[in-house]
Amino acid sequence: MKRGDKIVEAAHALVGTPFRLHGCDPSTGIDCIGLAMLALEGAGKGRLRPLVPARYSIRGGALERFVQILQAAGLRPVRHGKLGDIVLVRAGVAQFHLMIMSGAGHVHAHAGLGRVVEMPGPSPWPVIATCRWGK
Repeated sequence: MKRGDKIVEAAHALVGTPFRLHGCDPSTGIDCIGLAMLALEGAGKGRLRPLVPARYSIRGGALERFVQILQAAGLRPVRHGKLGDIVLVRAGVAQFHLMIMSGAGHVHAHAGLGRVVEMPGPSPWPVIATCRWGK
């Protein structure tokens, strides 16, 4: 199985998991950073949870902090996204969000719905960066 398929499979396994800001544990809830880290770990990337900052804001956050987290996880920017890539979007004014590219669209931790969902189609938000683990 290809790396991107493994990431998407791990993300799909988390669909329905409750949303919780700063969450990295499926039993208590996860947010977008927790989802990305857990999906990468599930695909064999190794333990990444220590890279997740203890506190960060859902609004008014710094883009640099998200970029640092992605780089620390060993992800690299790519021009064109494919299955399993991590997509960084601007979901609102100074509000950044991570999603995972899936075959149908994107898997992400949806704060408004209170759970991890798979959203069909392209991102409704402006894409800032697309990052990939490996080649």
